[in-house]
Amino acid sequence: MVTINPSVFLLTVNGQIEGANYPEYDNLYCKYCFVYGHDWAPTSGLEEGITQITCKGSQSSHKLIWNFPLETTFKSTNPTGWPQLVVSVYGPDVFGNDVVRGYGATHIPFTPGQHTRTIPMFVPEPTWRLQKFTSWLLGRRPEYIDPKVVAQGEGREVTRVRSQGFVTVSFHIITKDMKKLGYDTGPSNTANTPSATSSWSTEEQPYSTH
Repeated sequence: MVTINPSVFLLTVNGQIEGANYPEYDNLYCKYCFVYGHDWAPTSGLEEGITQITCKGSQSSHKLIWNFPLETTFKSTNPTGWPQLVVSVYGPDVFGNDVVRGYGATHIPFTPGQHTRTIPMFVPEPTWRLQKFTSWLLGRRPEYIDPKVVAQGEGREVTRVRSQGFVTVSFHIITKDMKKLGYDTGPSNTANTPSATSSWSTEEQPYSTH
């Protein structure tokens, strides 16, 4: 009997964007997308999406609850460029303009099973006080042209940012054929798994005021 060795492994990501903690803001929604290396490709599910607008409830400790489902499967030949989830939170300012309330990113967990991640969020800040005042007055806050640059990590020091809020995501991870290709997904070796940022170059992250 001939045994056919697999040439790729599969990573199935299920879970949900549970909610956020933004003490200063309400009526927010969240956009998400996946960022991954050149050797990765989605085989099923959605690569990006947008949640409903939610407001704080008196019974939820003033947290914003989305419970928005995630369901995507990837294939790859090696772990380099391991997928990351990028989230962007938006909501109205005092003038009713839709502005960004935070960007954040986290690697998809390396090991199979249930996981929960709390993602620290940040927003780009204007360089000068005059820019800050005019952006507030006109409702045009600094934001990234492409939120996927958040997953690069390196090079973000070229942009002034401010920490603001947290987003909680739960994952249920399933892998297939990784061990057959020589990759151990056991907890003791997760620290040695190449990170997704290793496949991205360091460059300045552009942002716009639209």
